[in-house]
Formats: sequence, C-alpha cells, structure tokens
Amino acid sequence: MLILKIALIVILVITSLLLTLFILLHKGRGGGLSDMFGGGVTSSLGSSGVAERNLNRITIVVSLIWVVSIIALGLIARFSVV
Repeated sequence: MLILKIALIVILVITSLLLTLFILLHKGRGGGLSDMFGGGVTSSLGSSGVAERNLNRITIVVSLIWVVSIIALGLIARFSVV
C-alpha cells in the first residue's frame, strides 16, 4: 500500500506541474488579468485553431488524471489501517 501511495503522490506532483504549465500556455480570452497587464492586444501569431484544440484536449486529460489521483489518495487515507 505504501508503494501505491508514493506512486500516486508522484503522479499528483507531476500532473500538478503539467496542469499549471498547460493552463499558462492557453491564449487569453480578454476581459481578465491579461488585459490589465497588457495582454489585451490580440494577435493571431500565437497558435492556430488546431494547436489550441490539442492544448485543450491535453489539459483536460491531465486534469482528469490529477482529479483521479487526488480521489485515490483520499480513499487510501480514509480506508488505510495505520
């Protein structure tokens, strides 16, 4: 059980870092903090529609893995006998 817990913690850390990176890679939609700090100028040089869709898919998959690892760690903590 300890090996499973360590593996889930490692997966959680890796997916947390990847999720942060992928969210920061998304193009700003405007009207938020990106406009306040000069990100309001729209440019089509950033990414194409296909790249943005792929980034969305990757972000969703990584976030699902992140959620599953948190739920699994919670279940292990809840039902483990110490």
